[in-house]
Amino acid sequence: MKELLKRIENKEIIVGIIGLGYVGLPLVINFCQNNIKVIGFDIDKSKVELLNNKKSYIKYISDLTIQEISNYFRATDDFSLLKEVDFIIICVPTPLDKYRNPDMSYVFNTAKIISKYLRRNQVVILESTTYPLTTEIDLKNILETSGLKAGVDFYLGFSPEREDPGNKQFTFRQVPKIVSGINKESLILISKLYSLVVDEVVEVSSPKVAEAAKLLENIYRSVNIALVNELKMVFDRMGIDIWEVIQAAKTKPFGFQAFYPGPGLGGHCIPIDPFYLAWKAKEYDVNTKFIELAGEINTYMPYYVVNKTIEILNKFNKSIFNSKVLILGLAYKKDIDDARESPALKVIDILENSYNCIVDYNDPYIPKSPKFRKYNILKESVELTEQNLKKYDVVIIITDHSLYDPDFIAENSNLVIDTRNLIKKNYPNVFKA
Repeated sequence: MKELLKRIENKEIIVGIIGLGYVGLPLVINFCQNNIKVIGFDIDKSKVELLNNKKSYIKYISDLTIQEISNYFRATDDFSLLKEVDFIIICVPTPLDKYRNPDMSYVFNTAKIISKYLRRNQVVILESTTYPLTTEIDLKNILETSGLKAGVDFYLGFSPEREDPGNKQFTFRQVPKIVSGINKESLILISKLYSLVVDEVVEVSSPKVAEAAKLLENIYRSVNIALVNELKMVFDRMGIDIWEVIQAAKTKPFGFQAFYPGPGLGGHCIPIDPFYLAWKAKEYDVNTKFIELAGEINTYMPYYVVNKTIEILNKFNKSIFNSKVLILGLAYKKDIDDARESPALKVIDILENSYNCIVDYNDPYIPKSPKFRKYNILKESVELTEQNLKKYDVVIIITDHSLYDPDFIAENSNLVIDTRNLIKKNYPNVFKA
């Protein structure tokens, strides 16, 4: 352990990062920018090839950034190279299955691969969001099939990712890093590692505390977003603009934090993480009613948007059936190219499969829809022109990208359903949802 600590201090270690997506790749970059060698592992050969050719596949990460770290980084799909690294950081997805139960197959399969190559004195860190006790029980048990004992032959801990794609306000280094270990030695090593790349390391007593902290962060947001989504529906019936209400309420300098409604939750955290705790709580005979209610409200929002669209079309003597619809924004939030769990996907699915609508989309950051686990949306972004806008019976704004000109959209569309308050001016053809 002393030798490993010295090598951390001298930046002589090699870090292995498994999963080179929206969490793993930024982590790679930050270690490399601090002169630490990294081997990135991914089963997607196309990602590996792009990275080794110094190309990025994430919009807000430039090719130049990948070029600048090339002396410290190589990508591979050869997991036998795990033997060469000192730290193994797991950054793979933890989605939900079709029954909204945790799908831990990515983490557990990764752990099985690691166990084949695990050697003494390596440190394994899980960053993927999960339910409490995953690290201390599930992950530990799989890794120990290697014949090595956690806390004795190798070190183990959990440090939740806090990546926020496209966030320009806080850099990776500025966001405090929660760290934990299954024993004192694991905690010390993991803490020392992350102190190389972040300004503040927050040590907690156990992995289960760190796992619970990550869930709390996202459940907090989920519950508050559900609250404003419910208020949006109530205030709409009362003829009150929820956006104006929030603007007024947030002038209070204490006791209030503004959250904003939308067409549903997106991304790989907030729509998913609350269900991880709700699922695990059942093991302890606890029903998480508050969390599940928030999940129900947020899950309903794409249906609310479609129902609102039906209502507005009816006012203009038009039927939703066979209508031509343009979705503005496939990404789950503004100014990024990430469409994971985006509410746009559900809205498109409902419109096409329940109402036989002809649906197109425009997104300046996603020229072609990627493959999704749940949705088979094979579309390309249409050009946002005056002529194109006029072709559609209704335009639904799902994502408020900064590149969108609200007046241009309003003035050239037949009808607009705005779920993000992109269009601030009053137009007779624009309706909030």
